[in-house]
Amino acid sequence: MLVTLAVVTVFMSALLLVSAGAKSLRTRHITEQMSTLGVPQSMMALLIGAQLAGAAGVVAGLWWGPVGIAAAIGLTLYFAGAVAFHLRAGDRKGASPAAVLTLASVALIVLRAATL
Repeated sequence: MLVTLAVVTVFMSALLLVSAGAKSLRTRHITEQMSTLGVPQSMMALLIGAQLAGAAGVVAGLWWGPVGIAAAIGLTLYFAGAVAFHLRAGDRKGASPAAVLTLASVALIVLRAATL
């Protein structure tokens, strides 16, 4: 089970780092998507910070379980919020990846708790 936890952790961390990087570059795609979802540009730094903290937290959680669980709970809330924003804007296509990442975050909680 520890191997599964490590794989899911690395996968999630990589996705978070790529997403935070794309947000920090403020690419046209990201800027348009955030605008469509009603996310103000002033919130971008907070979203980037949350993703970076989540990536660092789940990796640190491989060594200190409670930190990993706390980070995974935060990521679950982050991605559940993303699902809500996509659905509110009528973007069902965009809600699907966020829903998958919500489930991956829940899996991290379960896996980390099971390996304590």
